[in-house]
Amino acid sequence: MTGPSVVVLDYGSGNIHSAAKAVEAAGARVEVTAARDRVIAADGLVVPGVGAFSAVMEQLDAVRAHELIGRRLSGGRGVLGICVGMQVLFEHGVERGIDTAGMGEWPGSVTRLQADVLPHMGWNTVEAAPDSRLFDGIRDERFYFVHSYAAHEWTLQADPQFPQPRLTWARHGERFLAAVENGPLMATQFHPEKSGQPGIRLLRNWLATL
Repeated sequence: MTGPSVVVLDYGSGNIHSAAKAVEAAGARVEVTAARDRVIAADGLVVPGVGAFSAVMEQLDAVRAHELIGRRLSGGRGVLGICVGMQVLFEHGVERGIDTAGMGEWPGSVTRLQADVLPHMGWNTVEAAPDSRLFDGIRDERFYFVHSYAAHEWTLQADPQFPQPRLTWARHGERFLAAVENGPLMATQFHPEKSGQPGIRLLRNWLATL
């Protein structure tokens, strides 16, 4: 295989191997590891995540994920967060009254969805940004969500010298961020690895940005 090299960060998340298989199906050469040199050298890094915000942050801290992600972003090297792997990129996560510090790559908090039925589980459409690269050719598709918490607003004041972030939204009870494309740092609240062919196509679109 001659596709880009991608590391799926191995920090104990339950869906690491399914994410790795999906990225491989999209055309990448995939390695599951937390080795510093491999994480930094890869063309792309995927940070999946399931479970509670606080537990995921504890596991990520144990492998110094914030430092690894920071090193990659400082060199303009792509990072993709998935589900809780997206949530931890914000400043805070508030679950069951516990306020946990996130990585702070983006300002704002992840809080409980205001909806009659939780978790938000199943297929849903998204409102993709008009110039989205992740959703090129798949903006009318449905994607698979499993979550009760999300980011509800975007407050980052972008530097006018850099491209404006591309924001994709979805709705379950209320509007929430379904995906963010912010330079080399991108993330999805839904699970591409559980979203069938549209999810593989989205991962292929991400690989094309590396």
